[in-house]
Formats: sequence, C-alpha cells, structure tokens
Amino acid sequence: MVFSWKRKRAAQEKLKKGEELVIPNQFLCPISLDLMKDPVTLSSGITYDRESIEAWLEGGSFTCPATNQVLRSLDQIPNHSLRRMIQDWGVANRNYGVERIPTPRVPVSGIQVSEVLLSLEDSVKSLNGLQCLELVHKIKKWGSESERNRRCVVANGAIRVLAAAFEAFARDSFESNATLLEEILSNMNWMFPFFQHSLDTEAQARLGSQDSLRCLVWFLKCRDLSAKQDSMIALKELASSDQKHAEALATIEEVNEVLFRLIKEPICPTITKASLMVIFYLLSSPPSTSTEIKSEFVKMGLLSLLLEVTVDSEKSTSETALGVFDILCDCEEGKEEASRNALTCPVLVKKILRVSELATQFSVSAIWKLSKHEKEHDVNVLVEALQVGIFQKLVLLLQLGCGGETKEKATELLKLMNPYRAGLECIDSVDFKNLKRSF
Repeated sequence: MVFSWKRKRAAQEKLKKGEELVIPNQFLCPISLDLMKDPVTLSSGITYDRESIEAWLEGGSFTCPATNQVLRSLDQIPNHSLRRMIQDWGVANRNYGVERIPTPRVPVSGIQVSEVLLSLEDSVKSLNGLQCLELVHKIKKWGSESERNRRCVVANGAIRVLAAAFEAFARDSFESNATLLEEILSNMNWMFPFFQHSLDTEAQARLGSQDSLRCLVWFLKCRDLSAKQDSMIALKELASSDQKHAEALATIEEVNEVLFRLIKEPICPTITKASLMVIFYLLSSPPSTSTEIKSEFVKMGLLSLLLEVTVDSEKSTSETALGVFDILCDCEEGKEEASRNALTCPVLVKKILRVSELATQFSVSAIWKLSKHEKEHDVNVLVEALQVGIFQKLVLLLQLGCGGETKEKATELLKLMNPYRAGLECIDSVDFKNLKRSF
C-alpha cells in the first residue's frame, strides 16, 4: 500500500516537472501511430493493430502499408508476445493515465459463421427449438464482441437464415416458441443497419410472410418492452423496403388498433417514431387499400393525437407525425375532423419554418388541403390561419425558397387569404427580423 502510494506520488512529480510519457516505437501501429491494442502480423513480417490493417485491406489494398510489398496472404496472425509486452508496459505506466489493455477476443471467421448457419438451418428443418436457441445465442455473442464480428456475420448471410427460422417457428406456434422468436428478432435488429437501402430479398419475403407478420403484431400486443421495440423496428424496415409489405401488413387483424395504442399510450420514443413510420407507409398504399385505413384512423381520433405528438416531439418524430396528418387530410373524414379541431391551425402554422423543410412541406400541404375543402360561406380555416400569422410565414417561405409543389400551394394560399386580410389583425407568431432558414 505504501509502495503503491510512493509510485503514484513519483509519477505525479515527474508530470509536474514536464516529463512526458514516451510510448516505445515498437508499440505503435505504423498506420494509426497509436498504441496497438490487438497487434497482428502480416505475411510481410510487419505488425499492425488489427482494426487499422483490416480497414486498409477492406479498402481494396493488397499490399503491406509499410513496405508496399504485395501480400502473399491476407491472414493476420496475432502477435501474442508483443501484446503481452504492451499490456505489461500499460500496467507499469497506469499512473500516467494509461488505460488497461484487455486481452482481445479472437475474431470470428467466415467459416465459423457458415458452419453455425448450416447447423441452424438443419435445426429449423426439424423444428428443434433448443438447438436453434443455442445457435442463435452463439451468433448474438459474436455480434456483441466487435464491429468486425457483426460485419462478418452479416456478410455470410445470417439475416436470411434467421428470417427463415423466424417464419418457421412463427408458423409452428407464437406462444410455445416466444422466447426463441424474440432472440431471433433481437439478432436481426442489430443487423438491419448494415443494409443501407433495403433488406435482402429473401429475408424480406420470409419476414414479410403472413405468419411472420402475425407474430410481429402479436409481440406488439402481448410481449415486453424489448420484444415490442424489436418488432416495431422490424415492421418499419419491412414497410420502408417495399410497399407490398405495408399492404400485406394492412390485412393483419387489429394492426391499426395496436399501432394507434402505441402512440396514444407511449412506451418509449423509438416505438412511437417507428409506429408513426409504419402508419405513414400504410396510408401511402394505393387508394384501394388505404382509403378504408384512413377512415378507420380518423374515427379512432388519430388526427388530434398527432397534433399533441407534434407539439412536444423531437425533429424526426414531429416530421413523421406531420406527414401522417397531411395524408389523413386527403380523405373527407380527415378534412372534417381536422377543420373542427381548434389546435389544427395554430400547430401547423407554428411548425412552418420551425422544424425542417420536410415539416414545412407537410404543414403547408395540410393547410392547403383544408382550405380547398372549405365551402364559399365557410372560411374558418383561412381566418384562423391568418390570425396566427400564416400570411407572413408564407411570404417569408417564398422569399427563402422551397420546393416547386410547396411553392405553388403557398402562392395559392396567399391568394385565397388576401380578401380576408383587411378585416383581420394578423398576429406575428415570431419575430422575422434577421431570420435565417432553419434547415
């Protein structure tokens, strides 16, 4: 205890004197020039930190960065002796703030992943739930260890196999396979971000089947927070990948009520946002499918709920809520309900130029639809919008610039409102002096 205190005191004295800690050159990665945490040696004989050399090789280079020698093999051999020297040096200099360097785990190989996926396919064919759960846990463990492992698992087609497993066990029984199904879904959840544009076609087909969709909706109704969140994210990924999945989801019993309840009784921001996105895609279906859905959501009271969500939510959630509101204003029931709500004009006008370009587009579009719906003797929407300062905002919007469709709607709104300006005192909802575009 005394010696430990003396060593720490001595290190502090050195630092006060301006003595800097010098890292031995052999401990530095030739690429990043940082202390190596997982040194590996290439066929050229040069040692690099694994993360740095993998990034180099993945970039399409097949030469040794230090010698420019073409590599005979891309194998990366762990340099255990150097790693232990670096760890010992770190322990000896911990008083200088050097963090402990843990022993790195050996990264998973494509061969290992393929073997597990083949075993998983066999267990799915025989509906061996226990063996399947064990293999799914192994995949989850690999994914939790490193970004490299996650990329390797995804690159070897894991999501297709997992989606097929989900469909098979969902078809067998939701209730008896609930734990396994949740684990499979949890694994797929961390794989979604690796697909920049859309899910693998086969994985889409499996996860978008009627059995899988019914299971996902059942999770939203009957399972805990984690399962609900994973299910909602999966539904959002499906709906955004292909409109046909949104149309298939619309045929699932009670799906509209479940989505509405998740917004009315919020559990977490992620679920709320994903629910709004799924509703947006449901309402964007062809009229033959979406007309009835719009009427149903309006009767539930979604329009009023959307206004409440828009007021207090962060940017992306507010945008989506406004997008759903705008689509609901396409149907007659939606226009009637929106026109009767006292919050409609104040909230929509407030969001113009306040959130984003997309939010402005949805707000202007919704007000334009409501103004076109008004009868000649009934101009409540136009008057209310003028009273909360929309005229100034629309003029400013045109000055700042906006999309062609929004520009046309804003111009038409100004013309429709102009006759009513004389008898009204337009209230400025914001000081426009020196206002810059907020998006």
